[in-house]
Amino acid sequence: MTELVCHCLGYTASDIERDARQNGRSTILARILAARAAGGCQCAVKNPRGV
Repeated sequence: MTELVCHCLGYTASDIERDARQNGRSTILARILAARAAGGCQCAVKNPRGV
């Protein structure tokens, strides 16, 4: 199992690498920030290491 980088949205390091190859840069950070702004961040709950 690949370790999650973003527990809230389920992104792995492989997802970020693939996104960067496909788009010339990773667009995942923008998606994570948008989810946080909309109240979708649950890192404290979903990340076993905390925030």
